[in-house]
Amino acid sequence: MGTRPRTWQYRKGLHNLGNGSYAYLQPDGSWGWSNAGLVHDGDTSLLVDTLFDLNLTGEMLSAMKDVTRDAPIRTLVNTHANGDHCWGNQLVSGAEIVASKACAEEMPELEPALLSALIEAEGLGKLGEFARRIFAGFDFTGITVTPPTITFENKLDLYVGDKHIELIEVGPAHTRGDVLVHVPGDRTIFTGDILFIEGTPIVWAGPVSNWIKACDLMLGMELETIVPGHGPITDKDGVRGVRDYLDYISRETRARFDAGMTPEDTARDISTSDFSSWSDPERIAINVDTLYREYRGDPSPRTCRLYSR
Repeated sequence: MGTRPRTWQYRKGLHNLGNGSYAYLQPDGSWGWSNAGLVHDGDTSLLVDTLFDLNLTGEMLSAMKDVTRDAPIRTLVNTHANGDHCWGNQLVSGAEIVASKACAEEMPELEPALLSALIEAEGLGKLGEFARRIFAGFDFTGITVTPPTITFENKLDLYVGDKHIELIEVGPAHTRGDVLVHVPGDRTIFTGDILFIEGTPIVWAGPVSNWIKACDLMLGMELETIVPGHGPITDKDGVRGVRDYLDYISRETRARFDAGMTPEDTARDISTSDFSSWSDPERIAINVDTLYREYRGDPSPRTCRLYSR
């Protein structure tokens, strides 16, 4: 299987994982600062996700040119519909774009122009201040939301040269159409936002039980290298950490739901001290709201947050 490094610095840019796989990382991994991946074999490459805007995606594609010059990107996989994982799609010209059917349905629900309007709007108080703070580093002009050209449900097998790539649909969880990109021969997986490492996960869609099942699925795989949607490259300990958080908030929220507490009071009441080193703790409010919707049996989809994380 070849020799691969076992640890990686969490720094911006392209990281060689060995055996033809690469991770593109964007610290600090908070709102919008997502990771991507590249797999190549022979004369072809597969890209896992684009980034939040055209400038960032162009910078990433330039960083990959030493690989893609002789092995162009012929396939792009979007792990889910959040804009920080697909709003650069238009720059990967000529590639087939692959995503789950649910992801493709969710992708057009928010236009970049609407997010720009939110940032620029006056009179929104703390919401506007928060939006401007977390999205100040992004430029949403010129983006054309570019949908998948191939969709699938459940599983899809792809090949990059002779390298087998397994796409596994695990949503609805973070969003309605989450997909894992598994390279079984290299014991490597690109998880999209099923994993947030050193950051608080955010549950836009749920059910949380599906997300926990996705973590259990990865824990049962032979994996050495795990590239999350946000945060540093990890191993199974990172998967366990996310699973522990999701299991904890599920139990704590259920107890308060059964006691008749409001979602707002529940979010304030749950202690997250065991996860205090993680960024973005405010996401507990969305997570509790999603769990309350689940416990009430509310089947209506929440509007897709393509700007997630």
